[in-house]
Amino acid sequence: MTGKVLIIDDEKQILALLSRIIGLEGYEVYQATSCKAGLKQLNLCEPNVVLCDVRLPDGNGVDLIRQIKQISPDVEVIMLTAHGNIPDGVQAIKNGAFDYITKGDDNNKIIPLLSQGIEKAKQNKLLRQQGQQAGKKYSFDTIIGTSNAMQEAIDLAKKVAGTDVAVLLTGETGTGKEVFAQAIHQNSERANRSFVAVNCSSFSKDLLESEMFGHKAGAFTGALKDKKGLFEEADKGTIFLDEIGEMAFDLQAKLLRILETGEFIKIGDTKPTKINVRVIAATNRDLQKEIAEGKFREDLFYRLSVFQIHLPPLRERLSDLEAYVKTFIALFEAKMGKKIDSVQPEFLNALKQHPWKGNVRELRNVIERSIIIANDGVLSLDVLPLDMQHPNVSGSAAGASYGGFDLSGVEKMHIQKVLQYTYGNKTETARLLGIGLTTLYRKIEEYGLSV
Repeated sequence: MTGKVLIIDDEKQILALLSRIIGLEGYEVYQATSCKAGLKQLNLCEPNVVLCDVRLPDGNGVDLIRQIKQISPDVEVIMLTAHGNIPDGVQAIKNGAFDYITKGDDNNKIIPLLSQGIEKAKQNKLLRQQGQQAGKKYSFDTIIGTSNAMQEAIDLAKKVAGTDVAVLLTGETGTGKEVFAQAIHQNSERANRSFVAVNCSSFSKDLLESEMFGHKAGAFTGALKDKKGLFEEADKGTIFLDEIGEMAFDLQAKLLRILETGEFIKIGDTKPTKINVRVIAATNRDLQKEIAEGKFREDLFYRLSVFQIHLPPLRERLSDLEAYVKTFIALFEAKMGKKIDSVQPEFLNALKQHPWKGNVRELRNVIERSIIIANDGVLSLDVLPLDMQHPNVSGSAAGASYGGFDLSGVEKMHIQKVLQYTYGNKTETARLLGIGLTTLYRKIEEYGLSV
């Protein structure tokens, strides 16, 4: 069966005729002769499309649409109207119907319309499920961190989520600002609308303006047709402006106008475009310093920072580190099909001594790399990058740590570095070193290297 169709009509001849026509197309057909019976069947058979007459013994089919949509929001409704009764059809569309057809006159349109309605219903269900998954993925409960600093940030985000207030997320690179932005969006009244993320540092000034605000055909060379900008795409939803401190000064004025009036002018246009969008911005820069240096608008800063949340760096909340490690291990075990049975204390101690300038993002990369290199399901000290294995060793001391300045010590260190660079790929390592694969295996065994 390609789909389920519920027909609600009290005229038995029409009900039988429609059931036969639709059934012969391979659809699973259910019948009802009243509003009450139709709603009961709706719960029992869970159809994709409801084909409903306007005039029913216990009510009006046009009014029934709202009840159907409340019970089964994914279902599409096609109304059967009397000949020439256009007002019923128009009102049906306003109430949420997919379309309407005239009884007796449009039988040839039923199957194509049903096919479209069923596809739309399936799409509705998929989008709803994706929205639920996104909501679960980006819920506040999934944000890792029991430290006081992180809990304070989460509590603030929860309080502001239900409002339409602009939010400014501050913190170093890799602290999880987009995760927070997603969680705020998914816990707002805009959750079922678009979440559009744009990194302001990823585009040149002119390209960023076109991407964000759109343009009219002919606005510049290559602008062959009208283009919607990201702000339009985010209408009634949320736009996340990452690295807002990188935005060109003159573009900041256009953003300020959106925040103040809810409108902007596309490149090449003469009239404003109205939108309703929530702005969440993020930066790793000191915007107060940028203001003092004339690089960032003070008025924009105050509009963006109505509600400011600072995300602490990982080094200031090392009590959260082990929770991140467990999460990333589970993630990459599933992704790579590898099983990690144990994490040695030396491995964790080395992680806790690292400065984590790249924060959670850097930790994620380190765990991924370590699992690739790990043998026998064990995360040990020797699967970490060299600078993490020997955090207090650098420069000339590095030679001493590998057996002084003798050639064998330097060779050992160099082979280990290349092995780590290739994620343990011995063929690639031998190629880069310019030696035979057999020689590399001998060196690995001779020096007791980890691979």
